[in-house]
Amino acid sequence: MNILLACSSGMSTSLVVKKMQEAAAKRNIECKIWAVAQDKVEEEMKKADVLLIGPQMRFLKQKFETMAKEIGINMDIIKPMDYGRCDGNAILDAAIDLIKK
Repeated sequence: MNILLACSSGMSTSLVVKKMQEAAAKRNIECKIWAVAQDKVEEEMKKADVLLIGPQMRFLKQKFETMAKEIGINMDIIKPMDYGRCDGNAILDAAIDLIKK
């Protein structure tokens, strides 16, 4: 699984990525999880199975949704509470659910 996270600058999701990686390791889930700034999303999306965007970027959902459909992957906004809590398990579950759709 290749899980791409996007945020405004690519930095605020770094802790979320770390927590998701820890959750995946504890659950023996093999995956690559990385974060990029919004200007890198289009290129990086080609390497991903799913795209999750930070809640602060919800205004870009339609744009990224269109690009994701063209590539053939699902995307969604990370739930604000999960993002704020850096809940790696919940966000990882959301990504897995989107991949299975």
